[in-house]
Amino acid sequence: MRLHPEPFEKIKNGSKIIEMRLNDEKRQKIEIGDKIEFENRANGEKVSAIVIALYHFATFKDLYNSLNKRDLGYADDENADPNDMAQYYSEEDIQKYGVVGIEIHTL
Repeated sequence: MRLHPEPFEKIKNGSKIIEMRLNDEKRQKIEIGDKIEFENRANGEKVSAIVIALYHFATFKDLYNSLNKRDLGYADDENADPNDMAQYYSEEDIQKYGVVGIEIHTL
């Protein structure tokens, strides 16, 4: 999975343990125990992780309301806003597929 530099670094350093994605056909194939390779879009650096849990929701609002914002990569003093995900996914796609939180443990 390709990531922008900031979320990549947070996964790499362990401050983000849940990656949020549209639950499209590709993500529906993910199972607990799978290995995921994350790639930094800026420099191609990679980090591997194991899926330890999956959290399925209808919307990112539901996901944000149910999961710890620190686990999603937000600092305690940051506003965790589900609208942050609108830059990546259309409302139509969210309604069609739902969303998934992928809890990982880096290797």
